[in-house]
Amino acid sequence: MHKELFLMAVFISGISCSLAQEGSRPNILFAFADDWGRHASSYAKADGQGAENDVILTPNFDYIAKRGVLFNNAFVNAPSCTPCRSSILSGQHFWRTGRAAILQGAQWDASIPTWPLLLKKSGYHIGYTWKVWSPGTPRDAPYGGVVNSYSKAGSSFNGFSQTVTNLVKGGKSLMAAKQVLMNQVRGNFRDMLAGRKKGQPFAYWFGPTNVHRKWIKGSGKSLWAIDPDKLKGKLPPFLPDVAEVREDFADYLGEAMAFDMALGVLVEELRKAGEYENTIVAVSGDHGPAGFPHGKCNLYDFGARVALAVAGPGVKGGRVVDDLVTLPDLAATFLESGKVKVPPVMTSRSIWPTLLSPDNGLVDKSRDKVFIGRERHVASSRAGQLPYPQRAIRTRDHLFIINFKPDRYPLGDHYHLGTDKEPDIGSLTANTFVTIADEDAGPTKAWIVTNRQKPSVEPFFTRAYGKRPREELYELKSDPHQMKNMASVAGYRETVTALRNRLMDELKKTKDPRLIEDGRFFETPPMAGPVVKAKGGKKKR
Repeated sequence: MHKELFLMAVFISGISCSLAQEGSRPNILFAFADDWGRHASSYAKADGQGAENDVILTPNFDYIAKRGVLFNNAFVNAPSCTPCRSSILSGQHFWRTGRAAILQGAQWDASIPTWPLLLKKSGYHIGYTWKVWSPGTPRDAPYGGVVNSYSKAGSSFNGFSQTVTNLVKGGKSLMAAKQVLMNQVRGNFRDMLAGRKKGQPFAYWFGPTNVHRKWIKGSGKSLWAIDPDKLKGKLPPFLPDVAEVREDFADYLGEAMAFDMALGVLVEELRKAGEYENTIVAVSGDHGPAGFPHGKCNLYDFGARVALAVAGPGVKGGRVVDDLVTLPDLAATFLESGKVKVPPVMTSRSIWPTLLSPDNGLVDKSRDKVFIGRERHVASSRAGQLPYPQRAIRTRDHLFIINFKPDRYPLGDHYHLGTDKEPDIGSLTANTFVTIADEDAGPTKAWIVTNRQKPSVEPFFTRAYGKRPREELYELKSDPHQMKNMASVAGYRETVTALRNRLMDELKKTKDPRLIEDGRFFETPPMAGPVVKAKGGKKKR
């Protein structure tokens, strides 16, 4: 049986290679939104009525999903921007990317191969607009410092609600104000297309940051007609169902709709250039919503499960797939599309076998788990710049998490809370760093923190910001929102042991520095001196 599966995989892989060899190599458009989770109208049907996706409209994402494949279970490798991007660029688990595995103080090791640079070396024209990887070394450093940035047409799209609101106040109609920012998207993309040689394939990373906080309060309703009251009764149970939170979430959904509008502009320009039919289009985001419990910087589904749709030449469309895929798999997928050999160091696997299949639902039975993790997000979150190390395995039935340092607060120290210096609701809304800094500032965080002593609110505060046990286990069928930890329940001991072993085997096999010298590499503050070396004298990766 195993031999038959192997031969089938080889056969499917050969099909994808032959597709790439026919005619010119396909272009690649990767639209990747900052802080955008699994929120698109395509998922409303998959989730069933009553969920928050009922109130968002993303017609352009939906179109790509309908033309291609909608992935129902796509996950990031790390729910934080820099480590997530380092894993996607390298096609590896984030913990294998050295200092690029953290946010502040990150550095890229040029010896780590990345799919954009490999495509460039094979003859592709490579470009990006706005965010790809930062901070630390220059943003194009993962590509070897040879990739063109296209942003001359403007960058104010990244402050979408702020810019549109100001333009409307200045006398423009709402549609005209939006069009100003769409023209930036259009102009930057046209510049990229104009920069290539005749007949040269391109790979373009569109990385807007508008979905990242902060937004104009009430912009979801004023700019996108999202009525916050329509979210009543539809928010996940870890979010307080109150007016302040509903409005905040509606504003977030509005920014996701702005990203979707920009996606439509890119598709339109592909058609005008005669490149649409020969372009692989992949659309996703780097983690769940910022400033909400269970979201960004959390390994729960709300933080690590993201939207993903892929369409283009060779993709058998009109399908919804339940395979568990991880975004680093896109690296191998893009390389295979461009007829470039995937480096052995990459831990990702191409999703081309799934893209080529005519089937819905569970297509590749071997895709039965993904691995997720986290280390440091904001350096000032804890005394001594200490990280909050976590690793998890997500299967179809369970989410199992190891919190390696359960004595620490998961989203940062509670600076000044309960003292005469406690931040007020205004600073909690605007300033990420005043307290609990691994959750971005915003109205939801401010409401929970300032009302935490009320009996009805205290459980939300404790669940989000309180200390967590070393191990967490969630039964997904009965507990899809991961609210009830079953790790210490007697009936789940065998499940915990089995998942722990599978997770630890993967960490050992991929040489996770977290398992070496009690995680010394990650425990060392990023700016504290030379790179920490593992035993044997080799730099730890």
